[in-house]
Amino acid sequence: MKLSRLLAAFVLEHRLAYGLAAAMLAAISLLSVTVPRRVGVIVDALVAHRLDTTSLLQQLGWLLATGMAIYFLRVGWRIQLFKAAYQFGVMLRTRLYRQLSLQGAEFYQATRTGNLMALATNDIDAIEMVAGEAMLAGFDGSVNLAMVVTAMLFGVDWRLALIALLPFPVMAYAFWRISNQIHLKSATALRCFSELNDHVQENLTAMRTLRALGMHQRSAARFSALAGAAAAADLAVQRWEAAYEPAVGITLSAAAALTLALGGYLVWQQQLTIGALTSFSMYLSQLIWPMFAAGWVLSLFERARAAWERLEPVLHAPASVDDSGTVTAAPAGMLQCRAVGFTYPGRAKPALSDISLQLAPGQTLGVVGATGSGKSTLIRLLLRQYGPTQGHIVWGAHDLAAYGLATLRTASSWVPQEAFLFSATIAENIALARPDASQAEIEAVARIAAIDDDIRRWPQGYQTAVGERGITLSGGQRQRVALARALLADSALLLMDDALSAVDTLTESRILQHLRERRAPSGTPAARGQSVVIATHRLSAVADADSIIVLRGGHIVAAGTHAALLAEDGWYAAQWRHQQLEASLDAL
Repeated sequence: MKLSRLLAAFVLEHRLAYGLAAAMLAAISLLSVTVPRRVGVIVDALVAHRLDTTSLLQQLGWLLATGMAIYFLRVGWRIQLFKAAYQFGVMLRTRLYRQLSLQGAEFYQATRTGNLMALATNDIDAIEMVAGEAMLAGFDGSVNLAMVVTAMLFGVDWRLALIALLPFPVMAYAFWRISNQIHLKSATALRCFSELNDHVQENLTAMRTLRALGMHQRSAARFSALAGAAAAADLAVQRWEAAYEPAVGITLSAAAALTLALGGYLVWQQQLTIGALTSFSMYLSQLIWPMFAAGWVLSLFERARAAWERLEPVLHAPASVDDSGTVTAAPAGMLQCRAVGFTYPGRAKPALSDISLQLAPGQTLGVVGATGSGKSTLIRLLLRQYGPTQGHIVWGAHDLAAYGLATLRTASSWVPQEAFLFSATIAENIALARPDASQAEIEAVARIAAIDDDIRRWPQGYQTAVGERGITLSGGQRQRVALARALLADSALLLMDDALSAVDTLTESRILQHLRERRAPSGTPAARGQSVVIATHRLSAVADADSIIVLRGGHIVAAGTHAALLAEDGWYAAQWRHQQLEASLDAL
């Protein structure tokens, strides 16, 4: 969709506000165009000694009243116009956020976060200006131009009007050349700002790592280079925008010179009065605003067009995960993978091949294997962050793709290895999926996740602010808060992707014991029926699982219970002995 069509649709939707603003601007233009003519009449009357003091004061009173009316009308149109224009930015940001919230991991692997932030701020600000400043300047300038030219042609002298307009085609050509350059330079400026924004976002997030590696000075130098490039790009835009003023000035100066030459001759020949020439000169000065308005509108539109060329592909990007499923009923029953295979986009080697498994409600599945064996990939497929390239994943009576994404998100909880916490309190982070949860419920899941004791040692307890991305907590504490959050959701499927890697073995044992007690016959019905998938490199986390699969190179190379896998004396048994030996040495 072109920007002009998008803007036209928005204006049509808010036609009342724009209509009122346009009516007020038209009234201002109409009142403004009467002033030079009235001044000309006053001048001719004074020259002819036809105006007494009372009449002069009356005429000046009319001029003052006109000025006051113009003032209040200007306040009115600003309120109407910008109230609507700001909604344009809100609409675009809402569309962008909704689009981003529907995208999956594939989209974010190909798109930089800093660039998306720049789109939501700088680029949309540029587009929003079209709905406000550009609409104002365009309409007001056009109406003023039409009224002033009409008054010059029919209200004063058509010969003066025609000769005054002779330089304007040259100005139009200059405007065309300037606007093309502004479009190109604006695109460069927006790209430079995006790169600067991306650098700041990435490096502030990794500031502790940069300091630890002694790279903060190099990062600062890179920032200075990017900031300089962004400033230079903005300056290039400003230079071309500044070219509008000389073009207008030269054009109006030429028009004034031609007008004075012809007007002086007509006055000398007594074909034109001094008052009429005065009125025409004032009308000519009123052309300054329409000309500047034209340049301003072109500049704003070219900036917005360059921003729209960056924003539109993101707004219309196809969802990286198809959400055409129509089943809205909550999934229930057996979870099955039937000969599932998956290859990441852009890669030739499959990440998973011929994966077949079953997980009944209330059972626990352990997924183990060496680094890069496909554990996290399987979790992502179960979450439908990706769709399988071969085979099917079935939950209950339907293929996973048949469910709406919102339904699946509600039915499953995910605890990633790199837990993300928001800049809020501990209680708010735990209650993220259930904001209406009581304090007792929050504390109950915190005890299961073995984080309750840590929280109570902090001065503000559950109201402790964790800082941005949970920076004030250790890795193990963040993982346990994320686990408590997932447990509070009480969903039908709990997926844990190496979620206990940052906690010590003793704490891990306590958490696993709490989870077993939660899912015991005495636990809640929802907890007893919850299926659990634990992907981990620490085998002690899956020793009590109902079944375990061992992955190698994306294939299942072994499957069974903990005891059965130990009896096979394969990779699992060797890894178990190795980890038990490490745990014994750590305990010394």
